[in-house]
Amino acid sequence: MFTDKANKIFQEVIKKYHEIDHVDQPFTNPYDSESQLIEHLLYRKCWIDTVQWHYEDIVRDPNIDPVAGLKLKRLIDASNQDRTDTVEYIDSYFLEKYKAVEPKENATINTESPAWGVDRLSILALKIYHMHQEATRDDASAEHKEKCQAKLDILLEQRVDLSSAIDQLLKDIENGDKYMKVYKQMKMYNDDELNPVLRNK
Repeated sequence: MFTDKANKIFQEVIKKYHEIDHVDQPFTNPYDSESQLIEHLLYRKCWIDTVQWHYEDIVRDPNIDPVAGLKLKRLIDASNQDRTDTVEYIDSYFLEKYKAVEPKENATINTESPAWGVDRLSILALKIYHMHQEATRDDASAEHKEKCQAKLDILLEQRVDLSSAIDQLLKDIENGDKYMKVYKQMKMYNDDELNPVLRNK
C-alpha cells in the first residue's frame, strides 16, 4: 500500500530531525530525485512540515523579540509556499503515473487530490510523535499523561482511517472509478503582482 511507504518515510524524517532538534540544521534527502522520485518528495514534504511545526512553537513565545518574531513569520510564509509547491509536485507524480487510465463514464472526482491527503497524513505523523512525547513525559502529571494518551489513541485511529482513504482513492483512480483534476493553489499573498501591498512597494 502506498501509505505504508509514506508513513514509514514520515517517521524516518521525524526521527532524523529530532537527532539534532533545531530548525536551522542542514537538510539532506537520502532518496534520489530521479530513481526514487516519490520517496524523495515524501521525505522533502515531511521535512518541511517538521521544521515548520517547530517554527510555530517558537513564534508563540510571548517574550519573543518583535524583530525576531517578524523574521520568523517570514520564514513560516516561505515554508508554507514550499509546502504547497511540494504537494503540487506530488500530485504531478500521480497525474503522470495514472495518465494512461481512461476514467469510466460514471467516474467521479474526489473532494481533494491524493497529495492533499498526503499533506494531512504528514502533519498527522507529527501530531502523533509530539502527543506521544507528552503522554510519556517524565515531568508531567498523571492527569496530563492520561489526557494526552486519550488524544494519542484518537490520532492513531485517525491515521489508520486516513491511510485507508488515501489508498482507496489511489485504487479508484487506477481503476478509473475516480479521476484526478488538480487545481493549483494560486496563493496570492507571496506574489509581487497579486498582493497589493507588495505591488505598491
